[in-house]
Amino acid sequence: MSPAYFITGTDTDVGKTTIAAGLLYAARENGLSTVAGKPVASGCEITPQGLRNADALALMAESSVKLTYDEVNPVAFEPPIAPHIAAREAGQVVNVQTLLAPMRHVLAQQAGFTLIEGAGGWRVPLSGQDSLSDLAQALDLPVILVVGVRLGCISHALLTAEAIARDGLQLAGWVANIIGPKTARLEENLATLAERLPAPCLGRVPKLKTASAQAVAEHLQLDLLD
Repeated sequence: MSPAYFITGTDTDVGKTTIAAGLLYAARENGLSTVAGKPVASGCEITPQGLRNADALALMAESSVKLTYDEVNPVAFEPPIAPHIAAREAGQVVNVQTLLAPMRHVLAQQAGFTLIEGAGGWRVPLSGQDSLSDLAQALDLPVILVVGVRLGCISHALLTAEAIARDGLQLAGWVANIIGPKTARLEENLATLAERLPAPCLGRVPKLKTASAQAVAEHLQLDLLD
């Protein structure tokens, strides 16, 4: 198992942070120190301490290595919109160079298990022609893919896996997050994903009433990570 991974999703709102928190919890249960980074986040709340993102805070809660909020989430925007549009509206440039040093700082903590969480899917744009996938390439991290299991997820998952491979990165594992439990032929869809994705399934997470990190971790197998 590698000590650090980039975690991405097949789309936005597929439970990427929920799964990331579960992975961090599982790593701690296995005796590993944990830390995570959220390079860019939109949809933040204004607080007396500054902009705060719920996903970044969830990652911090499951990290045993304590960093400041700004170290974990260096670029934050209030509007819940695509990061490159939020950056443009805020008059900021957010590219790979903006995010590379802060995320290298997270990795430099040398935790036993580190996650860098993207925003939305694999090809989320940044300023100019940069994408978040370029950051994953620059960091040269193996990738964990969260598949939001619902109608249409097979194509999204396979296209994402192809893009990751084309970018020269390893798909280390994937997680089936069942956000559509009434999806027709659910078992057949899961079997197709298992047959076609070139990495082990780290777990099938059902629709949980309370998707706490501990509850999610019970459905994950870290030891299957490449």
